[in-house]
Amino acid sequence: MSARYWVVGGIYTDTSFTKVADGVKETRLGPFDDYDQAKAVWRAKAMETVDDAHARFSIEKESHDEFWVIGGVYTDTNFHKLADGGEEIRTGPFKSYEAAQNEWKSRSMAAIDDAYARFRIEKL
Repeated sequence: MSARYWVVGGIYTDTSFTKVADGVKETRLGPFDDYDQAKAVWRAKAMETVDDAHARFSIEKESHDEFWVIGGVYTDTNFHKLADGGEEIRTGPFKSYEAAQNEWKSRSMAAIDDAYARFRIEKL
């Protein structure tokens, strides 16, 4: 899934922009499939409120964390070069750390007797 963007903001109580003004809801516009679409909407909202010092809008990137189990059997315990000269095994993506951890445990336990085997979890 590619990144999506939102335009978020509104009228705030002061220029610290931490608390939305009483009786006003924070605005969330989107999602937009690319940054340029979000930027065009942000620009329009910013120009609409240009005379209000308490107005602020920003672009937020939607976060979709994915976890991968990566590793293999290496030539030594520096774990830099794979024994077969190929690429590391990549398993995933997993939507949660816990799901990736279950796969990591399975792969690690299967290779428990091999000091040159190593697997890790990475968030991408």
